[in-house]
Amino acid sequence: MTDVLSLEGAVDVVLERLPAHIRLGLPLGLGKPNRFANALYARIKGLPQRQLTIYTALCLGRPPLGDGLQRRFLEPFLEQVYGDYPELDFLADLAADALPPNVRVEQFFMQPGALGGSHLAQQGYSSSNYSHAARDINAQGLNLIAQLVAEDRQRPGLLSLSCNPDITLDLLPLLERRRAEGEAVLVLGQVHVQLPYMPGAAELPRERFDLLIDTPEQSRLFSTPNQPVGAREHFIGLHASTLVRDGGTLQIGIGALGDAITAALLARQADNPGYRALVEDAQLRQWAPLVTREGGVEPFAEGLYGCSEMFVNGLLVLADAGILRRRVLGGPQGPGPALDSEGAVLHGGFFLGPESFYARLREIPLQARARFAMTAISYVNRLYGDEALKREQRQHARFINTALSVSLLGAAASDQLPDGRILSGVGGQFDFVVQGQELEGARSILLVRSWRESGGVVSSNIVWEQNQCTVPRHLRDIVITEYGIADLRGKNDAQVIEALLNITDSRFQPALLDQAQLAGKLPRDFRLAPRFTNNTPQWLEELRTRHAHLFPEYPLGSDFSATEKDLLRAMNWVKSKFHLSELLDLGRAALDAPDPSLYPEHLERMRLASPGGLREQLEQRLLLAGLQATL
Repeated sequence: MTDVLSLEGAVDVVLERLPAHIRLGLPLGLGKPNRFANALYARIKGLPQRQLTIYTALCLGRPPLGDGLQRRFLEPFLEQVYGDYPELDFLADLAADALPPNVRVEQFFMQPGALGGSHLAQQGYSSSNYSHAARDINAQGLNLIAQLVAEDRQRPGLLSLSCNPDITLDLLPLLERRRAEGEAVLVLGQVHVQLPYMPGAAELPRERFDLLIDTPEQSRLFSTPNQPVGAREHFIGLHASTLVRDGGTLQIGIGALGDAITAALLARQADNPGYRALVEDAQLRQWAPLVTREGGVEPFAEGLYGCSEMFVNGLLVLADAGILRRRVLGGPQGPGPALDSEGAVLHGGFFLGPESFYARLREIPLQARARFAMTAISYVNRLYGDEALKREQRQHARFINTALSVSLLGAAASDQLPDGRILSGVGGQFDFVVQGQELEGARSILLVRSWRESGGVVSSNIVWEQNQCTVPRHLRDIVITEYGIADLRGKNDAQVIEALLNITDSRFQPALLDQAQLAGKLPRDFRLAPRFTNNTPQWLEELRTRHAHLFPEYPLGSDFSATEKDLLRAMNWVKSKFHLSELLDLGRAALDAPDPSLYPEHLERMRLASPGGLREQLEQRLLLAGLQATL
């Protein structure tokens, strides 16, 4: 029987029915019922005799405002985007290392870069593959699930797990087994009026919930605005797009690199002559045998099927463009009547994206929405279990993920810094890397920006030594940087090193080559082929200029106004000059900044039209210098 209660009434029941130690599971990302979590957290803080452990991942919060120009830009924008979104109170305390002694938070994936400075968050990180998370959380004695759900009058008696069937569907049978053995276990849901109703395996009967909050959540959903895609990201996306095979399977992630892949695939379909001209000009013919064997550059006649733990905005855009359209039959089914007998174009575990993504899903008729089959993460991320069906569905799979760095021997680091601090988590990357090795015709592709800059120091992301490893070198497959493609599968160490040097920024090739030779991993007389010794940002910029229409700054749309886009470019330019080698040039540019009357809208947006005091005058001059340099 399902109890329908007020929010505080639900907290009362949880405290009454569960033991002194409440072990709360909250979904990854979007599906957390924040107001309930806040109410329970507040109550437990005042009950030192009780304990609360929260098991979750990807706790979403507004980015920090910072100061100076960044704060001036972000304050109004964040209010516009997030407005009445209820922040997680425990997240703020976690970030400040201020959790009460009777509360712990354990995550297997963190909002990237958000909790690197929190000792409690770092100590509470649990390194699990996404596909093992339900098993591991259940083993900790989880006794409460709390989740946002969606409802639709066309599906009476049912609720949809919507954005997060991923772990919940895997947990429920485990919890039922423990409940049958006499343990106290509760499942709580709260309807969110903005959540798209996803039919099929994501649906559950209403009575499957022990508790339902009587008031639907009305606040806006957390969104992740599309970020600008730079030239480096576009070139990485271009290279990856040539390895996607028509009639195949695609997995991609969120962020600028995922958007870049989407943009390249859209160009391959809609502007094939322009796309092929860029491929030729970028000297991708050097990898022509690999592209011919594994991918292609022609438009998609059969289309693609998506199998991605994260249903990202780019996959929905590809579906709207007619590229993601290959249907597959079979897979997990829900308790309600089937809406689409033609099969799914995508199986996904969770979704998160910009507000336009949620709005587009809501406006698609329910029957058509059923093409996007949200289901358990065990189905998407693992090969075993329905293996024959999965092998039939996942033809020519391309599992495309990102890494922070790659060693010259082929091992990749994707989730932690050399000192052990976790930036994000392994998530499902290892799951897909393994599938890339085990599925016939499949490839695992890791995307890496070849270099990074910090504090004015430029370093290579292709390295000789690294202290951390997410993907071991015995699973090395394909690595892509902005300079090209390294096919590492089945190669010996010398061949792997050569392939990775070929796609390394040329500023770092000599030193890396010396290290490999000193270690005896390359012959002393080895030299790079001349065609790979011009891997420079300048070369890429020349290519971008010749094919500018194929490098949209926001290929999937933007929440930023035209003025805000200008301001972002200007601030990024200013930020890029804040190191010793260019501070003099920045100061000169500020002194020579144009007249404020040339940019009235930009200055008004940043509240710098009438600067008061020396600090604001300096900020205005820096901003004007950035605008002049980038417009």
